[in-house]
Amino acid sequence: MTDTEPPAKKKCLGADCENDAGSLQCPTCLKLGIKDSFFCSQDCFKKNWGDHKSMHKTAQGKTQNGILHSIFPPKVVSKPDPATGFFNPFPSYPFTGSLRPVYPLSPKRTVPKSIPHPDYAETGIPKSARLINRNKFEILDAKSQEGMRKVCRLAREVLDIVAAELKPGITTDYLDEVCHKACIERNSYPSPLNYNHFPKSICTSPNEVICHGIPDQRILLDGDIINLDVTLYHEGFHGDLNETYYVGDRAKADPDAVRVVETARECLDKAIELVKPGALIRDFGNVIEKHAKERDCSVIRTYCGHGINSIFHCPPNVPHYAKNKAVGECKPGMTFTIEPMIALGKYRDVTWPDNWTSTTIDGKKTAQFEHTLLVTETGVEILTARQESSPGGPIPIPAPVENGTSG
Repeated sequence: MTDTEPPAKKKCLGADCENDAGSLQCPTCLKLGIKDSFFCSQDCFKKNWGDHKSMHKTAQGKTQNGILHSIFPPKVVSKPDPATGFFNPFPSYPFTGSLRPVYPLSPKRTVPKSIPHPDYAETGIPKSARLINRNKFEILDAKSQEGMRKVCRLAREVLDIVAAELKPGITTDYLDEVCHKACIERNSYPSPLNYNHFPKSICTSPNEVICHGIPDQRILLDGDIINLDVTLYHEGFHGDLNETYYVGDRAKADPDAVRVVETARECLDKAIELVKPGALIRDFGNVIEKHAKERDCSVIRTYCGHGINSIFHCPPNVPHYAKNKAVGECKPGMTFTIEPMIALGKYRDVTWPDNWTSTTIDGKKTAQFEHTLLVTETGVEILTARQESSPGGPIPIPAPVENGTSG
């Protein structure tokens, strides 16, 4: 599960502009409620106006998608459907892609009191995370490292169990049920549950959803891609990982879907290759963005990797974009995640009114992969590493069809 990049690290929205943003914001974006539309200069804003104004059309529902959605409304309606009881809780929201929430959410799942709970389980407020020194990176002793190995091994087991259930026709709520049950069977608490009031035990993020998707009644379709983000709390430690999977054969035959998924997978692998004592946290983003650009993809900047141990999200912050200003270096005993989010289109994101679901600004597909890592004396240990039996895995990018495919 991702952490949010500190707000001070804004980059100019100009295409291929590597400058930090100034105080100049697009006035139209401000009127439409689009946040963080910062540019480094008036000249850069003017130069990119032709491309940038497309965001305004999307936000106002004037894109082709918006017109089609008004002519052919989704089957999910704003009031409960008499036949199914399903409804869209945000009927007036200007969605950027074709995905819609399908409510009602299932009742909150419970965790037996015999299983140790994190401090936010009842209140939704992670108190311990608010008391830590944001500039201090915790170095784990041998016993704590073993605790991290154990919880990460269990987290991998749970992700693999959930991923094995993927197929067209199931709901993301069903995946949440499978995840929750698997956590309980391992005497573990599902870390996302009630973390800052997140309502479910897993994050399910299909297609244009970057991260933090809430499991609901939407049925997965042949051709979808979906990220499954699992974190367990076991014996005082959190273990966090995620992967993006193909739903059905149509997804594996879609060159754009495969390109963004495999690029995200490779970006994570390339960043992990850098991890060793003395490696600078800020350098991971350079290799990630370089590879993403080579595949004609962009890197989401709002969310970052994070430290993880007895606290779900703690220092260091690990940005995934190039020329970031993250502080610190790797030291033996540190545990943290790297989890690049890669998009087919623009790197900008918007958040649904549920205050969790983050989607791409242009509705194009996005993919993410994550591991929890332990810095060792000689390099790195991937605590959440795939097993030979793990579902998913890399596939070759298929040749484009004659008319191309959509993101």
